[in-house]
Amino acid sequence: MTAFESPGEPGPARYDAVVLAGGAARRLGGTDKPGVRVGGRPLLDRVLAACATARTTVVVAAPRPTARPVTWAREDPPGGGPLAALDAGLRHTTAEHIVVLSADLPFLQEPTVGRLLGALRASGRDGVLLTDPDGRDQPLVAAYRAPRLREELALLAGRHGALAGLPLRRLTAELNLTRISDPVASFDCDTWDDIAAARARIREHGHVLDEWISAVKDELGLDLDVDTRGLLDLARDAAHGVARPAAPLTTFLVGYAAAQAGGGPEAVAEAARKAVALAARWAQESTSEAQPSGDGPRPSGTGPQPSGDGPRPSEGDVAPDATPDTRPDAG
Repeated sequence: MTAFESPGEPGPARYDAVVLAGGAARRLGGTDKPGVRVGGRPLLDRVLAACATARTTVVVAAPRPTARPVTWAREDPPGGGPLAALDAGLRHTTAEHIVVLSADLPFLQEPTVGRLLGALRASGRDGVLLTDPDGRDQPLVAAYRAPRLREELALLAGRHGALAGLPLRRLTAELNLTRISDPVASFDCDTWDDIAAARARIREHGHVLDEWISAVKDELGLDLDVDTRGLLDLARDAAHGVARPAAPLTTFLVGYAAAQAGGGPEAVAEAARKAVALAARWAQESTSEAQPSGDGPRPSGTGPQPSGDGPRPSEGDVAPDATPDTRPDAG
């Protein structure tokens, strides 16, 4: 499959990504770890979302369906270890800066990739890697200068005859590295306990909504950033001021209208703005009907009016389908 090409800026701001996804996962009993789902998405797809701005993304593993197109590569021999896999992935890249990632990082996100690249450019070092909460290096959550990687990999291959079977520390020991800490992004899933912990964290109140929206966009093939808080406010207003079922139906119609208008965040925002204004007008009218003025004449055919000093319903607290009908033509 053709490599994913980002329309990002030219020059040093562009980077390539190499994702190593071919490990044996022995502590998971040989399970296909990149395919294990966390938050409804395979671990590999979660990592690919974090490096979505890469000009070229190379996944070193046997090809499989993914949420976005990538270039596939395979180490020689298959299962030859991280250095052989990294060497195979680098052969498909051309950028000066390379982000190297493992495929088991459930909480890695684009801002952390940006931090790595920014620190690399600012430091002048050979690479920048994350450390875990215990201060241990995570060389597969890192950004490197590609020429230095190629140089050291060639030296190691010449010295040992091949890269297969060599530990990753043989490479990192030869590089001038700097480090940044990110306890969440550096969390990797090596065991089933790690998988369970990741799944539990995603369902915590502070994370579940963003995780769900990301999973839905991946499932539907959408690449669209919208104001989710604004849409939630619209749903609240529709449910409160009209009727509870109005919330999901209104947000569906906003999405449909945005698609009809050509799609994109601006189309969603404009459709949501119109729906919010309509919900406000609707609520205002229903409030006016529920709270007739005590100063003007009462319409004929109505029952006793509440006294001026008695309790009144709070503005917006009564939906039209729960409000006594006080119109002149009420039966």
